[in-house]
Amino acid sequence: MLNTNEREWDEQYMELARRNTLTWIAVTFILFPILVLAGVFMRFVQGNTLGSAREWFYPMMTLHGMGMVGVAYVGGMACVEQVIAKYTRPSDRVSFFAIIGTVIGVVLLLVSVLIGKFAAGWYFLYPLPLKGNWPTWSAVVFLLSVTVLGATWLIWCLDLLRAIAREYTISKALGWHYLAGKTEPEVPPAIIITTVSLIGAVACLLSGVIVLALFYVELLTGTANDALLMKNLTFFFGHVLVNISLYLGVAVIYDVIPQYCGRPWKANKIVAISWNSVLAIVLFAYFHHLYMDFVQPTTFHYIGQIASYMSSLPAAVVTIFGALTLVFHSKMKWNMASMFLFISMVGWAIGGVAAVIDSTIAVNLRFHNTLWVPAHFHTYMLEGLVLMILGFYYHYLQEQSQRAENHTLQRMITGLIVVGGYGFVLMFYLAGASGVPRRFATYPAEVGHGVPYSLVAIGFVALFSVGLALYISEAGKCWLKAARS
Repeated sequence: MLNTNEREWDEQYMELARRNTLTWIAVTFILFPILVLAGVFMRFVQGNTLGSAREWFYPMMTLHGMGMVGVAYVGGMACVEQVIAKYTRPSDRVSFFAIIGTVIGVVLLLVSVLIGKFAAGWYFLYPLPLKGNWPTWSAVVFLLSVTVLGATWLIWCLDLLRAIAREYTISKALGWHYLAGKTEPEVPPAIIITTVSLIGAVACLLSGVIVLALFYVELLTGTANDALLMKNLTFFFGHVLVNISLYLGVAVIYDVIPQYCGRPWKANKIVAISWNSVLAIVLFAYFHHLYMDFVQPTTFHYIGQIASYMSSLPAAVVTIFGALTLVFHSKMKWNMASMFLFISMVGWAIGGVAAVIDSTIAVNLRFHNTLWVPAHFHTYMLEGLVLMILGFYYHYLQEQSQRAENHTLQRMITGLIVVGGYGFVLMFYLAGASGVPRRFATYPAEVGHGVPYSLVAIGFVALFSVGLALYISEAGKCWLKAARS
């Protein structure tokens, strides 16, 4: 049993952790709608309705891409930090440091884009940041923004790994004892998935540190970098970070869905094999982004295709079939949290299949520079990860506030977000399949059929936005009640 001092410390820790989680939720509720509007602005420009604002298309593309990737990542981290706090003790001070560092990084990003009109895209591929039609200082501020965010998140990841290792050791947290046929100690699946995700995150963030250091060296000395090396480092950083963000959301599903269906979801050898396979494979899948680079060794292209196929199977198949088995014939309690988390797996599956299609070399030759690419990543981000995060947020806020639920309103919100979101990404798929290029602010006559797709997409995103506004209103009331308690 805990003595009085230990009990007081534990209660104080949980209160500080609760406050940090509420702060992360507030940050998400502020930033996400703003970034949605940046995306809507881009579709308006592509629909030839904001001709006078075309010069802002690429700065908004940079803000939208960088911002959404960042919000998705910190949202997933905030969720798993709260989940694993039931099993171990991450530092509440490091979590607060992560909040401050993220806010500073976002402010620097806003200055770079809104004042400096930096427009190299969130992937900031070399040498574009240093060669674009914007002042050098804006590129420097952007790189500083990425530096602050990357350093902050790296420290955050390392602290979560420290907390997990202190409780389980890394080998047990990865479930290696299950691979050896042992069943003790019992490790929650969320811990295994979070550990896999954090190791991958550390690897990609270190890659980001290297590429940023090389940028700074060129800025200070004028020595040109190797473009192929910079591209490999950048896509390793970006591709792995996006995938890790999604896996963080999946960890939440393993922990929360059992609470609604009244059945345990335990780790076993199959879960351990699937997620350790993901860790071994996901680090090589980024090669599919470099198919068009003829100087890249051909072997790497084949590795990229094989890894892309293999990384999509173990975790997704085990998770989706596991969830279906868990829910089937159970007394499932359906509310906005459980609906979002369950439906999010559909977005993960559809977006994943579309990504695998695009990672096929023969198909990628046609689809690589079309709207098929934003189609697949918007699917698993918007209708996958975002629903995972919003589902957990509502679950957590409802636990904290115990506010009466309006199930009719919740079903309407879910319908608006699902119909609006899938209608929005469908326009990307149809346009991409018909050859409409991506990253075009306006379309030439040869691909003018991209304009109506953009206009229809705006209608669907309006439905999504109404659902999002209602969600934030409903969850916001829970947030206010929880914050006052």
